[in-house]
Amino acid sequence: MLGAFRSALATPDLRKKILFTLGIIIVYRLGATMPAPGVSFKNVRACAEQLEGQNIYSLINLFSGGALLNLSVFALGIMPYITASIIIQLLTVVIPRFEQLKKEGQAGQGKLTQYTRYLTIGLAILQSTGLVALAVRGQLFGECDQDVIPGKDSIFTLIVLVITMTAGTSVIMWLGELITEKGIGNGMSLLIFTGIAARIPAEGKNILNKSSITFALVIVAALIIIASVIYVEQAQRRIPVQYAKRMIGRRMYGGTSTYLPLKVNQAGVIPVIFASSLLYLPDLVVRLTQGSSSEPNWFSTFVQTYLVKQSSWVHISVYFLLIVFFTYFYVGITFNPDERADEMKKFGGFIPGIRPGRPTAEYLKFVLGRITLPGSLYLGIVAILPNLFLDLTGDGQNQNFPFGGTAVLIMVGVGLDTVKQIESQLMQRNYEGFLR
Repeated sequence: MLGAFRSALATPDLRKKILFTLGIIIVYRLGATMPAPGVSFKNVRACAEQLEGQNIYSLINLFSGGALLNLSVFALGIMPYITASIIIQLLTVVIPRFEQLKKEGQAGQGKLTQYTRYLTIGLAILQSTGLVALAVRGQLFGECDQDVIPGKDSIFTLIVLVITMTAGTSVIMWLGELITEKGIGNGMSLLIFTGIAARIPAEGKNILNKSSITFALVIVAALIIIASVIYVEQAQRRIPVQYAKRMIGRRMYGGTSTYLPLKVNQAGVIPVIFASSLLYLPDLVVRLTQGSSSEPNWFSTFVQTYLVKQSSWVHISVYFLLIVFFTYFYVGITFNPDERADEMKKFGGFIPGIRPGRPTAEYLKFVLGRITLPGSLYLGIVAILPNLFLDLTGDGQNQNFPFGGTAVLIMVGVGLDTVKQIESQLMQRNYEGFLR
């Protein structure tokens, strides 16, 4: 990995791309720390420190690199874009028009990207409005009595806040696209990686201040988890595919052997995002429907005690089961064995020992079902590791465990993809073929 980066820095055009990407990341981090207009940064920081990680928005705060609880310009982070992308991807299975656009290649993909941008803006307006409403009602930071928005009685101030946060999401989309086009690629994922990595030093320092022994155990556990995640993320089932020879004109084509790679973690981190979002919905509903001075009922007590508290075994069990369910659900709608079998048959491909057509589709379903089970269990175990750590250590109040679950899955995945992209660009520039 280090050798690839040294070679990349030694190549002039790649060095420019890397420096350009670093510049965009610096701009992104500046926006994540810059308070939105009308927000009292001093009071926000006091409430955030008092909160100590107990918040329904911990997932969004993770992706935004802490910008959410700072009520900054980039408070929403990349989460609206992630949600919009997932919704559009799911709609391609339901809406025939979207499915047709997906098959039209680059032109159709450009149209789907445009729809994703529009949906991102709509979701950003909704999320920023909800975020400002919770801050105004004093429910964003729990029991904190500080006035985070001094001018909350002015409608103009609240509208400016919503517009600023929505515009911040639009700027983040633009920055991500700039990295993809003019940088080293993988723009949106790199911004998520940056947001997560920005929180690790502060969270590690908090653990070290509480206990040096716990900090050492966390480092050892982090290394083991990262090595395990890298191993599983690279694991795949390679199904051999043989293409028959075909005569087109006066030339013979085909006769090659290749393979169809099926990753063990075919769904990526999407099931974890689905499960986390669904778990936080009950608490969000309770906060929006119940006033700060209202007496808690049995439902709100149950939600706060068992669903919001991440060290609770009810939370851990429900979280794990939801991840397994969404893994099967997402793989089922994104990988269509019938379409793959038809494509192979159309181009003269077949799996040795399996007849083309329906038998090939049934075989792909069988293999996919066998590798999805360990993939779903792997996702669930990695995601609940920080929760188990909180329960075993008895530190149920501090929920900012930085080296587990969603953070490791995203950071390792993005890191591997980025290194592969850099290595592929190096191979294009240093390839020695017949022209040499």
